[in-house]
Amino acid sequence: MHVISRKKLLEARLDPRGVQQGRMEGMSTLTASPEYIELLKKFPPRVIRTEKENEACTGLLHELDRRSRKLTPAEKELAELLTLLIEDFEDRHYQLPRAKPLEVLQFLMDQHGLLQKDLAGVFGTPSIVSEVLSGKRDLNKDHIKRLSRRFRVSPELFF
Repeated sequence: MHVISRKKLLEARLDPRGVQQGRMEGMSTLTASPEYIELLKKFPPRVIRTEKENEACTGLLHELDRRSRKLTPAEKELAELLTLLIEDFEDRHYQLPRAKPLEVLQFLMDQHGLLQKDLAGVFGTPSIVSEVLSGKRDLNKDHIKRLSRRFRVSPELFF
């Protein structure tokens, strides 16, 4: 066990910076490979603020993706970092408007190649399917639960 003398403790308290010497030796530090540091010098990470910056980062990420099986560990780290930066920019600038529940259902049916008759089991009867798809009837909680299971999507999509 390491014991700090009273004198050193007093000196540490009197240090205007509040820095206690000798306490960091046991802490782990993050290290980066020399190759990764060189990549960061070429492509310094920054928050993406403009479309032009986003396009540059996206282009670099596509280039790395084309060589994905031959990437070094440092290049894989850079690709992960670029992905995070691009996602952040796109989340802030390209938010999609919320779709109406009926639009979501019609989209899912189209993507799965389903016809109105294919959803009779979900809704109970063909007439309910017809009423929902024509907008005469809203989806209820039971419909939403069954649709989310059928399409393997979050029930939130239908609210």
